Amino acid sequence: MNLKQLEFAVALAEERHFTRAAERCHVVQSALSHQIARLEAELGATLFERLPRQVRITPAGEALLVHARQALAAVERLQQDVAAAVGAIRGTLTLGLISSVPRLDVVELLATFHARHPQVDIRLRQDKSETLLAAVRERQLDFALIGLSRQVALEAVDSHLLLSEELVAVLPAAHGLAGRERLSLHELVDLPLVDLPAGSGARRQTDEAFAALGLPHRVRFETGNMQLLERFVRRGLAIGLVPQSIASTFAGLARVPVSDAPQRNVHAIWSPLPTPATREFLKVLEEALAD
Repeated sequence: MNLKQLEFAVALAEERHFTRAAERCHVVQSALSHQIARLEAELGATLFERLPRQVRITPAGEALLVHARQALAAVERLQQDVAAAVGAIRGTLTLGLISSVPRLDVVELLATFHARHPQVDIRLRQDKSETLLAAVRERQLDFALIGLSRQVALEAVDSHLLLSEELVAVLPAAHGLAGRERLSLHELVDLPLVDLPAGSGARRQTDEAFAALGLPHRVRFETGNMQLLERFVRRGLAIGLVPQSIASTFAGLARVPVSDAPQRNVHAIWSPLPTPATREFLKVLEEALAD
């Protein structure tokens, strides 16, 4: 067994196709197939089920995948640590991001980091908070910005609370409720609402807040794009529930506190054993928060 075979196995598990896995690893398909077969023979187990148009990983393959990723990550980490010991920060920095992070300019953070460490390959993806949290725990991501309710425990990661704020209702300025000092969720039940997609952490917070009061949460429009959410409200199609910091950027719309709205906590999370690149990025983040 060697690292190249483990790399091929991970690629095949993720691509679910021999041709795509071979292209990803920059080898011909026959070479990748041969190495996977040798690995299976050495382990005495079928790692992948060959189907007509795809590959399906077996339970034995799933077991291998966990350790293969750890081994490959350990080798990459070794190379990065040795480079850092002689003053060179390189390798990769993989980050995850929810659809909106108030009061933090992620692009500016990455630009500052890149200027200091141009040899680091930066990769960014957007996803749901729960998915990003799992990815950091599994070391598929180095760092992530996520939004969670206070009830969710952050285990197996290091974290920093960036922001804690309640949601407010955003309405057209001419709406009948726009002049109120405060609203309740009861008053929003029969109104058309725009909210984040079902299944997202932020959406689950509002779903649970309505459910706790025995109220239905009827969402007419679902979007993870804050600009689109703003347009739905601005055109009088719906009322939104968003964090105060985001609502403050919607010029010309009314913002009304909601007495029983949930609180949103935004966290930065990273592995308890950060890579050298991650440690340097955390310094950039710390500087930005201190400004």
